[in-house]
Order: sequence, then C-alpha cells, then structure tokens
Amino acid sequence: MKLIVGLGNPGKEYDRTRHNVGFDIIDEFAEKKGFNSFKEKFQGLITEKTIDGEKVILLKPQTYMNLSGNSIVQVVKFYKIDVANDLVVVYDDMDLPLGKIRVKTNGSAGGHNGIKSIISHLGQDFVRVKCGIGKAKNKDENINFVLGRFTKEESEIVNPMFITVSDLLDDVLKNTQTDKIMQKYNKK
Repeated sequence: MKLIVGLGNPGKEYDRTRHNVGFDIIDEFAEKKGFNSFKEKFQGLITEKTIDGEKVILLKPQTYMNLSGNSIVQVVKFYKIDVANDLVVVYDDMDLPLGKIRVKTNGSAGGHNGIKSIISHLGQDFVRVKCGIGKAKNKDENINFVLGRFTKEESEIVNPMFITVSDLLDDVLKNTQTDKIMQKYNKK
C-alpha cells in the first residue's frame, strides 16, 4: 500500500499558487491514473485505487499547510502505513531552482512548515519529493512569493516538472528502490 500526499492550502484563493504545487501534482497524477473524485475524510481530500495489485491512496490535507501532519497521521494510523517505505510527500521548495526536483528519504524540515508538522507526528524518515519554485528577490517577500501564482514564463518551466514528478510517482508505484529513484531524478 502506498500513501502519496501533496501539500498545499485549501480554498480558491490558493489554487495554482507556488505553495500548492503538491496539490496540483496530485490532481494531475489522479487524472492520469484514472482515480475517482476526491472525498472529504481524515481532515483531507482522499481517493484510492488499486494499481497492479497494490492499493494507492492520494491525499491532499485540508488543514492548511502548517498543520498537514494532523491529516496525514490519521490516514497513516487508519491504513497502518509503513511510513519509512510507503509514504511519499510532494511539496514546494524555495531553496531549489524553479523546476528542479530533489528526492530525499529523511532529514530536517528545511524551514518548510508543512514538513515540520509531518515530522512532529511521524518522525523524519519518509520519502519527500521537493519541487523547486525558486526564491523571492528578497526575504521580506517570501510569504507573498509562495502564495503568488507562476508567471507565464515560469509555467513553461513548471509544467514539465509536473510531468516528471508524475513519472517519478509511477516509478514509486513500480516499487523501484528509492535510491534508484534518487539517482534518476535528482540529476535532472
């Protein structure tokens, strides 16, 4: 069983913002794989499907970014998910250049409040797919930057990243070893 989580904030005002990259990728992956529509449960929007004999659960926590762990821990406990091997979290990262992807299996939150929340509930050992959104020009603009939408030029870089992350999630479902996934995608 795999639990794939995309981080973001609920509400129309946050749709397609940099901070909602996780939600957007999960939506695209759900459509690509033919998942049923999302339903409200576990303080999130959830859908599940069996793919090649394995149950796959997609989750978009609706607790706002800073409390993402509250939703995820409920799903983990209910389905008895092996966090270190079967939880994958997709989210935005300002420390990566726009369009760059980085896969990690543990570590600190790196200043990301959604990841801090998950770590506080489940520990540091889970697969993370960090999606580069670039940086604000100065630190005082960080909040407006992450809650802003991509420009047309930025979207031309971000849209291929969504496709690549979708391919990466396909590899996760094929039970490709995480170190091989890291070798393949961390170079791009």
